[in-house]
Amino acid sequence: MAYNDKFRLSCHAVILREGVDETEVLLLKATYGSCSWGLPGGALEPGETIHQALIRECQEELGLSINVQYLSGVYYHSTYESQAFIFRCEIDKSAEITLSEEHSEYQFVAISSLSVVQKARVLDCIEFTGVVISRKF
Repeated sequence: MAYNDKFRLSCHAVILREGVDETEVLLLKATYGSCSWGLPGGALEPGETIHQALIRECQEELGLSINVQYLSGVYYHSTYESQAFIFRCEIDKSAEITLSEEHSEYQFVAISSLSVVQKARVLDCIEFTGVVISRKF
């Protein structure tokens, strides 16, 4: 599915590291749309499962393989007419990120500095109890 399609499905990775003061999450700065910061991941292609899409998108965007831990939540975003599947993932600590042309920067940011929506999705992932959460924004 393309970015401008009416209804979208996407998969995103919550990749964490321990910061100096608190846990940090990996965000990428897009080179398209509003050039906003977001979790690695993207839209499903026809015929893909959510796991296949997540692995493909992270390989494309980060230039490396991820280790998928679990699906923590599914979130409906009314502004974008989309459903986002959020997964807890890990990357090798020695791995070097190589961004695609879709992103200009990456950084690990403190969870406390995230937007309301991003913070809810990341905290749901961190506090995962074995039950996949569903929310609407």
